[in-house]
Amino acid sequence: MNLAILTYGLTTVLMLAALPLLLSATRGHWRRRFLGWALVLQSLWAAVIAARASQVVLSDWLLMAVDALRYGALLCLLVTLGTVPLRAWVARSALVLCVGVLLLAGVAQLLASYAGWSEDLSHLPGLGALLLTVSGLVLVEQVVRNSPIAGGSGLKLCALAIGGMFTCDLFVAAQVTLSTDQQLVLLVVRGVVYLLLLPFLWLGIKNLDGQPSRAFVSRQVVFYGSTAVAVGLYLVLASLAAWLLQVRGGSWAQPLRVLLLLGALVVLGVVLLSESPSRRLKVFIAKHFYSNKYDYRLEWLRFIATLSQPPSDGEDARHTAIRAIAQIFNSPGGVLYQCESVGKPLLPVASWNAGRVPLAPLPAFEPHEQLPAFLAASQWVIDLHEFVQYPERYRHLALTEQLLEPDGNWRMLVPLIELDRLSGILVLQSPPPPFDMTYEDRDLLKTVGRHVAVLLAQQQADYKLSENRQFDAFNRFAAFVMHDMKNSVAQLQLLVANAARHRHNPQFMDDAIDTIANTVERMTRLISQLQARDAQSAERQVDAVELLCAAVSRALPREPSPTLHCDTAALAVRADPDRLAAVFDHLIRNAQDAAGPTGQVAVALTLTVDHWYVRVTDTGPGMDAQFVRERLFKPFDSTKGSKGMGIGAYQARAYVQQLRGSLEVQTSPGHGTAMVIRVPL
Repeated sequence: MNLAILTYGLTTVLMLAALPLLLSATRGHWRRRFLGWALVLQSLWAAVIAARASQVVLSDWLLMAVDALRYGALLCLLVTLGTVPLRAWVARSALVLCVGVLLLAGVAQLLASYAGWSEDLSHLPGLGALLLTVSGLVLVEQVVRNSPIAGGSGLKLCALAIGGMFTCDLFVAAQVTLSTDQQLVLLVVRGVVYLLLLPFLWLGIKNLDGQPSRAFVSRQVVFYGSTAVAVGLYLVLASLAAWLLQVRGGSWAQPLRVLLLLGALVVLGVVLLSESPSRRLKVFIAKHFYSNKYDYRLEWLRFIATLSQPPSDGEDARHTAIRAIAQIFNSPGGVLYQCESVGKPLLPVASWNAGRVPLAPLPAFEPHEQLPAFLAASQWVIDLHEFVQYPERYRHLALTEQLLEPDGNWRMLVPLIELDRLSGILVLQSPPPPFDMTYEDRDLLKTVGRHVAVLLAQQQADYKLSENRQFDAFNRFAAFVMHDMKNSVAQLQLLVANAARHRHNPQFMDDAIDTIANTVERMTRLISQLQARDAQSAERQVDAVELLCAAVSRALPREPSPTLHCDTAALAVRADPDRLAAVFDHLIRNAQDAAGPTGQVAVALTLTVDHWYVRVTDTGPGMDAQFVRERLFKPFDSTKGSKGMGIGAYQARAYVQQLRGSLEVQTSPGHGTAMVIRVPL
């Protein structure tokens, strides 16, 4: 009892000693003045506790009202300490609770005095104290978490001191089942704690507007402190459960309390001895209370910059990908495993720092082996050092000796996941010590691994696309060559077919010799282009009328024979005579095929002020708009089956466009077709 009087008396004196400093603060130090009035109520509460310890008869409701007043002042102080807006509902709820407890104390005092309800309301003071302490701790947490570094060390120290007081009050309020003597001991302990916290409150007052605090609390201290707080809360809950059993349990109260105590001890032992909860708590604290291990903005910028660099000598995207990931963790080297396609084995295809990481001794992995199957199913990053110590964490996975031998210094196996499929494995060497692999390393490795997997898949797709384009270009070139050869052979076939009837006609022989000479010239030029792989145009001034007349003459032996009409006897244009003649030949031949033996084909050359036109008209079945739009000029799409290459119309339009002209189609189903060449003069 004497100790209780001494401790709370000293607390009252020391709190009142701070008032002159606080209340005389100049304008602009309103937080100090606010804290001074809070300390007045706190000293009043300590004086009431000291008086009660000295056996002065005081009502529980008076103590409850003083408690509500001092908590209201401290909670208001906490709201003002926050340099950023706290959650409004938290602050308002806490203050409303204090006012509610104060009113409840007054009402309860009236009911106890005039209605005789003192026994029925005896549990209310303890309940009110619990609600006040919990609301106070919530606000302390909000102040500490939402206050920036610029808030200063004074703010943090004040929050620490007030939070310590609230925690001590919570512990005392939870011990409702103790005897009077035991509760008196707890009061003494609380008084000692208050005296120990007063220096922190004094330092907080002194530095309330000072410089930012440079104090640092390590993760280990926070971890063990959080563990102690969790154990304390656990014991408080167990005590409350035991008290409820004592009040409501009746004759079974004592056995049930024993069972509850044994069960609580078993649960506590399992939690403390199990490794998983402690690991999860460490990760939770590191994620939510500390800055990250990496500066992710800088690391990501460097990662992207490395991947974007042009490959150096002897490197490609695979080597660059290994280097980009290894540099994040300061790994001296790495090896990349890839498979060509689904179901194929994973082979070592590239390494970074080849002098340190030879590919020869490294094994290949079949898809059905444990390692690829495990990585594909779990998508975990394997820490080989952890695997050696705790193989059960990786389901006792079987790994090759090359990965576990000390000489290789291998440390991390990173799955490369592309579309939820294992496309490769990245094996990295151990970074320089000290290096402890944490959840941040694993999350970062998973993220960059997926990015690299997509990059490598894109590179493989680009390579295959480039390869297919080369084959496609070769096939297109061969098709164009075959088309030119087919046209030349068609002329020779026509010449051979008419030779039996007209071999004695001198004019036919002259035309035959000219046709053969033209064919030889075209084939010679084609052979030269194939040898030089260069399709240079042989443009010169030519007579378009002469080329058109020659094309019509070559088409006369076929049915129906085309008719020709020209507005002029000569038209000088600059063009490649062979290619322009091929355009005329193609349009006339297609018109003959469309019209059929009983149809009609008309060819006309007309002039305007600034253009010349060649119009080839047939009386065939015509074409619909969709066919003209989607298929007519599409290369390698032919309506003639195996007889056609499907590139004649494409070549004709391409060359007319090269002459700065256009090839227009005027057609409709059942009304024939007109192909119109329009070229500026």
